[in-house]
Amino acid sequence: MPLLDVSDLRTSFHTRDGVFRAVDGVSFQLKRGETLGLVGESGSGKSVTCASLLRLLPAPPARIEGTHAKFDGLDLLTASDRELRSVRGKRIGMIFQDPMTSLNPYLRISDQLIEPLLIHEKISRKAALDRALKMMQAVGINDAANRLHAHPHQFSGGMRQRVMIAMALIARPELLIADEPTTALDVTVQAQILELIKKLQSEMGMAVIFISHDLGVVSGLCDRVMVMYAGRIVETADVRSLFKNPRHPYTRALQRSIPALQPKGAELYTLRGLPPDLSKPVAGCPFAERCEFAADKCRVGPPPPLFDEAPGHAHACLRAKDGEI
Repeated sequence: MPLLDVSDLRTSFHTRDGVFRAVDGVSFQLKRGETLGLVGESGSGKSVTCASLLRLLPAPPARIEGTHAKFDGLDLLTASDRELRSVRGKRIGMIFQDPMTSLNPYLRISDQLIEPLLIHEKISRKAALDRALKMMQAVGINDAANRLHAHPHQFSGGMRQRVMIAMALIARPELLIADEPTTALDVTVQAQILELIKKLQSEMGMAVIFISHDLGVVSGLCDRVMVMYAGRIVETADVRSLFKNPRHPYTRALQRSIPALQPKGAELYTLRGLPPDLSKPVAGCPFAERCEFAADKCRVGPPPPLFDEAPGHAHACLRAKDGEI
């Protein structure tokens, strides 16, 4: 039985300017101890997908629907507020994308770090502070004993990101959702954080959903990868298959845009055009207008479903399915 089973997740934002379909029929499963990478351009629906699972989006304007999103048997889409509170911060931890706005500026770092422990584990404040200190040291915060009781404005952006990581991991969750957790960190600290996540996974069988634009990090950390575009999954495979044999043109374009893979002195590859307007119906493949391989059949009918390329490898490209590219 998978730890997380998501079926036909749909999230839309109902605004005065129209209905924006940010997530459009996303389905996937996640096993215990597995790391799933979620990649795609900004606005492709990665963060909204994960926020929808924990129902963290304001409603209205957000409307979250789907067949189910079962976490260890509990349907997160229909669970009561009380059931969700018992899961958030304890069994599911989340590292948010923006550390500058995710911490309460009025509260000391110590109070924000120990809050999940005091709520979910009912331990003493002293014991909670001891664990908070160890976690701050684990994520690479120097002089943690003196900085534990500081306020967020006394930390740099990178330090605040480390505090967010410590807060998400302190309760030792079964599932960690990491929304670009190392974006504000230098490569040395980035490596430390990734090693910490791997260590906790091996110790407790923790599953991870890792959202990132850095395909290099994804290739080294993740077991499987889902590529998202315009709120839909366009390709999914184990990490080795995806990087060795990408089938969807969007996946190929993302790989071609990695600077390290470009010949020295060559012009950096740029993906032309812009993503579609999600407030309007899109005929055919949503990537067709930007795709160098698009044909007439790509621009008609409903968006293509996922076609099986091999066991565990599927893509949503009509021309690749027909062997034309």
